[in-house]
Amino acid sequence: MASQKLLSCLVYRAAALLDVTVGSQKTSKLINHHRVCYFSSDQRAGKGDTTEKSKAVRLEEHQQKLRAASLPKQKKIPGVKHIILVASGKGGVGKSTTAVNLALATSSLDRHVKVGLLDADIYGPSVPTMMNLDGERAKINHEKKIIPLNNYGLMCMSMGFLIDKNTPVVWRGLMVTSALQQLLSDVAWGELDYLFVDMPPGTGDAQLTICQNVPVSGAVMVTTPQDIALHDVRRGAEMFKKVKVPILGVVQNMSVFLCPNCGHKTHIFGEDGAKRLSEDTGIQVLGDIPLNVTIRETSDAGTPVTASSPASAEAEAYRQIAKLVVNQLSTS
Repeated sequence: MASQKLLSCLVYRAAALLDVTVGSQKTSKLINHHRVCYFSSDQRAGKGDTTEKSKAVRLEEHQQKLRAASLPKQKKIPGVKHIILVASGKGGVGKSTTAVNLALATSSLDRHVKVGLLDADIYGPSVPTMMNLDGERAKINHEKKIIPLNNYGLMCMSMGFLIDKNTPVVWRGLMVTSALQQLLSDVAWGELDYLFVDMPPGTGDAQLTICQNVPVSGAVMVTTPQDIALHDVRRGAEMFKKVKVPILGVVQNMSVFLCPNCGHKTHIFGEDGAKRLSEDTGIQVLGDIPLNVTIRETSDAGTPVTASSPASAEAEAYRQIAKLVVNQLSTS
């Protein structure tokens, strides 16, 4: 019943967002109107340089002010100190696995640190399965806030806690935007030092909604060494730069396969892709995660390797990456 009420609330909020869409159209018309008025008033008054270059510069400055005025104001999530986005330009690179294990690794660095995990992939939520919370349902507290679920010491929230596991989310972008806004503002996170956000792939509505609505401390990019994944990560990194989100570094996932029988190393997806990316863009390489059957099996079983095998080499690799991320945020 609580889940149905939450979904009904999402539908209601999406309808309210229609005003935002209309507003953006009005803003566009307003920009065009001001374009005419801006120059005609200057020309009537005989002010300033009227060269084409000067006109273009002043027009761009004027339009930037108008666009800025139409953007939503960022609001801090009460009690949350740092929001860290775990993102990639495409799916299939192990982003969710990285987000879950990175959050758990960060929690393990200091028992006093409180960490949360938000699954922002509305269409394909993975956190419920990886955190062994499949079938669990979110509830609402007396303040009408969504209560996140807890496992392995992490506070977790996902669209998967509001719908059945096999129910598809067939929504347009406006509904997705509304759902994300509710997951950001209507969840009772409590006091958190770090909130990791498992982002959906791409550079669209979901990314803009989060970056424009809450202050983001930084983004961790996830890629494999192959060129096709690196191309998408470059685009994703460029998008974060445009919305002024610091890039904390890149994690090279599935970097190498180590044969469990003979120990032979095979670079199935290529070699040193993240290193080349770093040389070209200046983005720091946070670390490599090998292509490992244990990581895959523990993720599918809902027992992430950093929680179920903390002494393993795989868990240590995630902890080293977590240390680099935390150190950057503590000195920023």
